[in-house]
Amino acid sequence: MKPERGPLRVALLGCGVVGSEVVRLLREQADDLAARVGTPLELAGVAVRRPERVRAGVDPALVTTDAQGLVTRDDVDIVVEVIGGIEPARTLMLEAMKTGKSVVTANKALLAEDGATLFAAAREYGADLYYEASVAGAIPLLRPLRESLVGDHVHRVLGIVNGTTNYILDQMDSNGAGFNEALEEAQALGYAEADPTADVEGFDAAAKAAILAQLAFHTPVTAADVHREGITEVSAADVAGAKGMDCVVKLLAICERVPSDGGAQDGRNGRGVSVRVYPAMIPRSHPLASVREAYNAVFVEAESAGSLMFYGAGAGGAPTASAVLGDLVAVARNVVGGTPGPVEVTYAKLPVLPMGETVTRYYIHLDVTDEAGVLAAVAAEFARHEVSIQAVRQVGLGEEAQLVVVTHRAPDAALSAVVEGLRGLDSVREVASVMRVEGEE
Repeated sequence: MKPERGPLRVALLGCGVVGSEVVRLLREQADDLAARVGTPLELAGVAVRRPERVRAGVDPALVTTDAQGLVTRDDVDIVVEVIGGIEPARTLMLEAMKTGKSVVTANKALLAEDGATLFAAAREYGADLYYEASVAGAIPLLRPLRESLVGDHVHRVLGIVNGTTNYILDQMDSNGAGFNEALEEAQALGYAEADPTADVEGFDAAAKAAILAQLAFHTPVTAADVHREGITEVSAADVAGAKGMDCVVKLLAICERVPSDGGAQDGRNGRGVSVRVYPAMIPRSHPLASVREAYNAVFVEAESAGSLMFYGAGAGGAPTASAVLGDLVAVARNVVGGTPGPVEVTYAKLPVLPMGETVTRYYIHLDVTDEAGVLAAVAAEFARHEVSIQAVRQVGLGEEAQLVVVTHRAPDAALSAVVEGLRGLDSVREVASVMRVEGEE
């Protein structure tokens, strides 16, 4: 019979919105957590930058500014990092793992920029590195990719992974709000930061897409590999155009395994992977179209499992802390059992393909002169770049007209060349809107 071990001691780095919720859950659920782990979890210390700030529910005796001293203490078993950013988070996590401590983190930016260094350290020092909270808040998404689907062949991950942008686009669609108005409302409700750049320019979603692609395709992907476009240029006219097609605009994170020229993916890694983030139109019949306000949802398409959808609260202190606690329990069980968790493997080493090679569809809204031969000239430009047209709608407006063209699937480089060619036509006054179209053709 195994002797009972003492409590596991947890060091917490950061005590902001998420960190304070972690402390609360550790305190309020102490008995349940002990039963689930097999031994109590005790808070050993909380590293902060401003120790003078009052933190409800946090014993002031546990607060320290010496984060490095805390993570290297002999009486600490597990380190939870929720300070965010690249440094000092990277150094602190590496120091913790070097001394045999497992780490739980919510740091999407660091994982997307230099996850390879952290994963290598975890392997070298036999430590666990868990990070469910880094993508989609409380939604259990990464562990299914990392563990449940590890025996399957994932083809595609498609989803809404940023609640701020989803709220803004939802308000533009449902209430007719302009971008700035919707952004101000998101800030008033606490969905958007005072500086919303990371969200509205797609940086946050790109970091999450890199993490998802690395897990899904067992291949190194960083945020720099992700094609990124934000939503700041999405206009009321774009949203209205989507409505005219019975579509809605969403900021999508898309990770795809691109098949080799033979076409079949079964049993092969394929030619490479495509990872991108951009606003796109999707049909209102698509399940992602019904994801409202600040919620997240992600589809995973696998060879044997088929299509799986994960939906829920994607941000906020309590939902993110829930994911952190889930990882903490998993890591603690591993410590008690003496068995490390799974390590990341990037054996595939597939190339990340440039955006120009990605096959997609375009919605193009043109202001054109209302005269004979315009449609023929426009169609000729598409034909010149071997892009097939799926649908055309023309509306006359006196001396001018509006022409809406939706393409079939084609390489993005060819579609971009078409747009540039259209801008050079005498009969085209303006290319008023260009947006990609996702979902079933």
